[in-house]
Amino acid sequence: MKPLSVMLSMLAIGITSSAAMAQATSLPNVSPANSDLANRGAYIARAADCMACHGEDYTGGTAIETPMGGIYATNITPSKRYGIGNYSEADLKKALQKGRAPSHMLYPAMPYPSYSGMTDEDISALFAYLQTVPVYDQAPDYKTDLPFPFNIRTLMLGWNVLNIPSSTNREGLTEVQQRGEYLVNNLGHCGTCHTPRNATMGFDKSKYLAGAQLGHWYAPNITPDALSGIGSWSEQDIVTYLRTGELDQRAFAGGPMGEAVAHSTRYLKNEDLGAIASYLKAVPAIQTDDKVTAVDASRLPSPIDESITHDLVAQKDYLAEAKAEVANGSNSPEALYLATCASCHGVDGYGQPDAQYSPIVGLSSIRRERPDALVNMIVHGVEGSTNTSPIMPGFSDDLNSEQIASIANYVRVNFGGLTSSNVKAADVDRIAAGEDQRPFLIKYAGFLAILGILVAIIVIIFIIRAIIRSRRHR
Repeated sequence: MKPLSVMLSMLAIGITSSAAMAQATSLPNVSPANSDLANRGAYIARAADCMACHGEDYTGGTAIETPMGGIYATNITPSKRYGIGNYSEADLKKALQKGRAPSHMLYPAMPYPSYSGMTDEDISALFAYLQTVPVYDQAPDYKTDLPFPFNIRTLMLGWNVLNIPSSTNREGLTEVQQRGEYLVNNLGHCGTCHTPRNATMGFDKSKYLAGAQLGHWYAPNITPDALSGIGSWSEQDIVTYLRTGELDQRAFAGGPMGEAVAHSTRYLKNEDLGAIASYLKAVPAIQTDDKVTAVDASRLPSPIDESITHDLVAQKDYLAEAKAEVANGSNSPEALYLATCASCHGVDGYGQPDAQYSPIVGLSSIRRERPDALVNMIVHGVEGSTNTSPIMPGFSDDLNSEQIASIANYVRVNFGGLTSSNVKAADVDRIAAGEDQRPFLIKYAGFLAILGILVAIIVIIFIIRAIIRSRRHR
């Protein structure tokens, strides 16, 4: 979810939406002392968003939450003891394309189903670059320890047969679109978040890029469907969003997408962002039930005045009155919004740019038919995408379900431009509780594995008894 929340401030990471930001942000870790191949590898690392899991220093430790349990990203610095210092280029290629480390199988939290399409040239460049990053020679704080049967890594051999590759190349694309296809499907592994999963937790290819639930987050439909996807976006809109993380009164990147912008897409060349945009406009449009109401600019609020939009001090009287009203028992939707949300997002919804809080006026995430994204954000909050990003707290302990529903309705109508909104307390309870998103095979994998072992033992016993009997009757 991205409203009331999407707390990635583009100011915090040095991004604005002005025309001055036409070029990519300069790549860190590029040095004249390194070879051209290694410096090219630094770009590949950004395009592949290695930092999303392994961190800007590649030391790992990030917990990737999956339906099977938490998987911790590993150290990929050139440490010979704790990292990949003993890897050959062939070892890295196997890890990226087949999910095989020298000593064990990898879990697909590392998106090797998508990286399986990486070119040898890009892998060579990435390998050269990873040899230049500072060595981190310390034991990890946490190690992946999944429950049975997921702790049996050799099971990934069967999973890989079913789920690699995660996508297929389409015919009839232009050269630019082919480049975009490679960036979207392979290096950028966009489907990892934006594609729903099948019974084995592989991609549901029939709904590729049509949106998927990620815990309390929702990665939206990015196919060119006009009602539920990004069909109304131009190619330049897509480029602007990937470069800056925002699209005026339509979208603002937060959470996992905010991280993708912060660590990856803002560094990409204009021609690569253009290729991504061209490809996304060419993929098959898929309509989902989570449609987005077209933005009606005439229904969006105007800033109360320039001072109150940008200056928190100028809003203090409004906020003090609202907080006193709520403290005296008022459940007025406006008072609840002002008392709970306005100190960050502004009394008029235009945020606090100077304090690095995001605007929420017109965002597509508050114009969706389903209010789940907005409610989840109010209930659970979100951490900032960078160390300097503000953190939005969750309000489940401070507000009851009826109050959260009131705020959601107020935001959807007053800042989303909807003619009406009917979120109820029961909707908040349902959304806050969440749904078990694990498919049957994953949910009951332990039981099914034990059952399979017992069946196998019984079959073996019958076979042994049959052999003994046949020998007795000879």
